[in-house]
Amino acid sequence: MSITPDTKDWTWVLERPCPECGFESATHEVSDLPGLLEQTAARWAQVLGRGDVSERPEPGVWSALEYACHVRDVHVLFAERVRLMLDEDGPTFANWDQDATAVERDYGSQDPEVVATELVAAGREVASLYATVTDATRGRRGLRSNGDEFTVESLGRYHLHDVVHHLHDVGADAG
Repeated sequence: MSITPDTKDWTWVLERPCPECGFESATHEVSDLPGLLEQTAARWAQVLGRGDVSERPEPGVWSALEYACHVRDVHVLFAERVRLMLDEDGPTFANWDQDATAVERDYGSQDPEVVATELVAAGREVASLYATVTDATRGRRGLRSNGDEFTVESLGRYHLHDVVHHLHDVGADAG
């Protein structure tokens, strides 16, 4: 069975705590992101060692492997977006269809060991980008294709929520 696409606008997590995973955006500074992203990447590597990593808990719900593939690709995407925001004035980000990517890249059949290596590397890379953010650059802006505006800092908080929320989804809360 295929997954029902997630069409929710999750930007509200920047204004209030997430009732599902408990993430509170306002408690994180941009300077926290490098360490937290590396910690969560290590937690994802542990998840990928589970014996049931490829099994979907329900027919319409991603497996832990599929979520991990998504998180890996989120790290890569956000690294691209952070680079754009640091290098250009007010860039507009290309649209990304996460559900189409999951199908095109066949997330469910990827090798968990390879995904773990790639996810940790992507997490480190984006963490190192956030580590370069200064007081002068944290407010640089970028736009999603739907017009949502982010600063480097708010994009980082939004990014971290995605990673933490999906750890919650697979029963491996980062907390």
